[in-house]
Amino acid sequence: MNFSSDRRNLVRWIIILASFNFLVLILWNTYTFFQTFKNEERLKMELWAEASKTLNNADENTDVELPLQILSNNTTIPIIQTTENDSILGMTNVEEEVAKDKRKALLFFNKLKSENRPIVMNIAGKKHLYYYGNSSLITKLKYYPIALVLIGLFFSGMIFNFYRASKMATQNRLWAGMAKETAHQIGTPLSSLIGWLEILKLENVNESMVEEIEKDINRLQTITDRFSKIGSEPILENRDLIQETEQSFEYLKSRTSKQVEFSFTAPEHPITIKLNPILHSWTIENLVKNAIDAMKGKGKLAVMIEENERFVKIKVSDTGSGIPKAQFQSVFEPGFTTKKRGWGLGLSLTKRIVEEYHNGRIKVAHSEIGKGTTMQITFKKMT
Repeated sequence: MNFSSDRRNLVRWIIILASFNFLVLILWNTYTFFQTFKNEERLKMELWAEASKTLNNADENTDVELPLQILSNNTTIPIIQTTENDSILGMTNVEEEVAKDKRKALLFFNKLKSENRPIVMNIAGKKHLYYYGNSSLITKLKYYPIALVLIGLFFSGMIFNFYRASKMATQNRLWAGMAKETAHQIGTPLSSLIGWLEILKLENVNESMVEEIEKDINRLQTITDRFSKIGSEPILENRDLIQETEQSFEYLKSRTSKQVEFSFTAPEHPITIKLNPILHSWTIENLVKNAIDAMKGKGKLAVMIEENERFVKIKVSDTGSGIPKAQFQSVFEPGFTTKKRGWGLGLSLTKRIVEEYHNGRIKVAHSEIGKGTTMQITFKKMT
């Protein structure tokens, strides 16, 4: 088992490192292409500046055909010619709107200065500087690595989400299968217990004892029914949320140590919402049992039902050890537990029942270390 897990982790790291190296290689090649094209572009601009210098110094014996051809071939790269003191002498391939507006021309000039070093030429004994901008190809290559990284991150996110969803689907199928198998295994001895209970009734055994045994058998039937519903679409019924919650609360109260002080508060009128009563009772019991465990069987436990115009909230508060803020989300993850003998499935199943089956929300509303925790379930009210 450990060997297989280590091998999977090794393969995963090899894939990650290979992908990282591949990305670095692409970025390095892109940078190399960028520098190569930038150097070639500068050589073209130096030739352009030489051609401009030749025309400025030309006389009747100068062959200007080649310089004119070099100058006319540049139709995309913007150039600004200045004096040594940055006084603008001329502009090439600059929009007319920019060339005529001094403020825009100055801004554009400063932009060119930031993109490339000027080409210096001596014309008629005076130093002239040629500032030029990047061509569209250079501009595209400049932003290509950023686009590449963003695309890589996008696909990595998609792969991660697919892997996570696939893993969660596998886990859900596994839990559903285990739950149904558990329900099946409990069903056989439970049927036998029901038969023995009927025999005890005929034997005129103490009625109070028979009643308590019958309650526990009914309880086992409820548990079996709960497990059988995991992985299936539950039937939701219009039920009074207060009544359904209070029934589960009272059942646990009667079977819990007297060292736990229980309290239940709710509105006086019924609140009807769509519920599966069996799964809802499981939700309440999980939260109450977790609260009791957090208090180590001693403290105050309160269940409160509150409502407003749109929502109804169930709050389960305890005076237990509390939950660190960093773990507010982790407590609902499968396998997360602070108990030595816990499986870490209680709150995970509770979240699934509340959010997937009842379209509600569950969260840690408040918690302080050493003072206690309040868990909150929120349902939409029926319209």
